[in-house]
Amino acid sequence: MLDHRLPGRILDGMNYLLLLLVAAACVLPFIYILASSLTAPEELLKKGFILFPTKFSLEGYRYILSTDIILSSLGVSIFITVAGTLANLLFTALMAYPLAQRDLMGVKLFMKLVVFSMLFSGGMIPTYLVVKETGLLDSPAALIVPGLISAFNLIIMRSFFQQLPDGLEEAARIDGCSDIGILFRIVLPLSAPVLASLALFYAVGHWNAYFNAILYVNESKFWPIQVWLRQIVILSQGGIGDSTQFDDSYVAPPAETIKMAVIVISILPILIVYPFLQKHFAKGALLGSVKG
Repeated sequence: MLDHRLPGRILDGMNYLLLLLVAAACVLPFIYILASSLTAPEELLKKGFILFPTKFSLEGYRYILSTDIILSSLGVSIFITVAGTLANLLFTALMAYPLAQRDLMGVKLFMKLVVFSMLFSGGMIPTYLVVKETGLLDSPAALIVPGLISAFNLIIMRSFFQQLPDGLEEAARIDGCSDIGILFRIVLPLSAPVLASLALFYAVGHWNAYFNAILYVNESKFWPIQVWLRQIVILSQGGIGDSTQFDDSYVAPPAETIKMAVIVISILPILIVYPFLQKHFAKGALLGSVKG
């Protein structure tokens, strides 16, 4: 007798297989990059594609860390990510909170302007002229200030604020609390899930950004690590390591090893941060997107 549950089990098996293939497609590139960065240069040149190295080597990391270029660019990226994310959250909250007030005059007009900014922008050249005229060129501030508020994240935070009980704000006002006090003492402490979600959005955006640095920053000392990664991977430009730090018989590792090592260093910090925010990520994004 045919089991009536067989079609369901077959469908479940196909779903598991599909999910396994999707997961493999996501994970295998990371494994390949990590394995290639840890493989001895001669083995990497011989085999080309490696997932499980047989001869380990840290020569790529040793070479790129022979100067302070990578460490200083990491410092720039960390500063931009931390300072930029904090500034993003602050200004997004300062704009989202009044727009969440239903009795605010002109709130619909302001929201239409916010949505308009999601569809249309001034463009690259007008934005560059604004950054130039405000004196932000060749400074880390040029990578933070032009994108202080994301319209998409603003709408998510506003929707989350609208779901908070009105009684909390009314009770605070009766006690004499100002609007700023309500925001920082009541609203934001209750908004940890959405703040964590938006912090992750903003932080990943800052960490991966390189195009604005190319446009606005000419001095290499202010380049984030993603710009150096672009120089190595796409433009095949060196200058990361210093062979004079080693003896005369030292041979610099091949370009492929250097590329993989820099990629690992550039993605490792954000991967370390993600698990600490992951538990709030899905909850905050979903709660903040219920209302429009």
